[in-house]
Amino acid sequence: MLVFIYLLAATAQAETSKPHFVAKPSNKSVLGKAIEASKVSLNVTPEAKQGDRVYHYRTVDGGLAFSDRAPQQGHYQVLLFDCYACSPKSNVNWSSIPLFTTLYQQQIATAAQRYQLDPALIRAVIHAESAFKPAAISKVGAQGLMQLMPATAKELGVNNAFHPAENILAGSRYLAKLLDRFDGDIALACAAYNAGASRVEQFKGIPPYPETQAYVERVQILLKRYRKA
Repeated sequence: MLVFIYLLAATAQAETSKPHFVAKPSNKSVLGKAIEASKVSLNVTPEAKQGDRVYHYRTVDGGLAFSDRAPQQGHYQVLLFDCYACSPKSNVNWSSIPLFTTLYQQQIATAAQRYQLDPALIRAVIHAESAFKPAAISKVGAQGLMQLMPATAKELGVNNAFHPAENILAGSRYLAKLLDRFDGDIALACAAYNAGASRVEQFKGIPPYPETQAYVERVQILLKRYRKA
């Protein structure tokens, strides 16, 4: 059974629990207790953008490490990811893929006005999250157009995450909260939408997960294109 373990954010609330990734324990054991963020070690190489996993483990000196390479010894966990625009191996040309410029126009306009968002950003996130498929369900349970996790949807008062209007309003409200939290920085807000706000704060920027980095880059490409469409 997949178990979601992130040791540095044990107190994260539903608003920071959006991530599309889950930790899959190795057959050796699970990691131990949380340690201070100052002892986090990053070893994710540029080549990791071509991979599909990040290894999460403790170093010999007790530090917490994230790497695109498995440690030669000791306990570790593999972080697996899942979302439409997240795969670093995607062959999609995001600069030319057909856009969805007419679907859900009223719902997006309503959400944009209510939460003071750029309609193009909402559309870009929907495209990246679900490719505009209202019945989409990820392998970790994210639902609908903007791929709301059940806990997040419940907190936002969503009755039916597969109802386009409800999903877009809730996802936009959540996105607006993240933009406010990160002072309007779209890249950080999108990283938080994908990986969780606590991860962005932990790493003081876009987390070193290949899938999150790919996601943020592709949302920005889509955003520019939807603004021009």
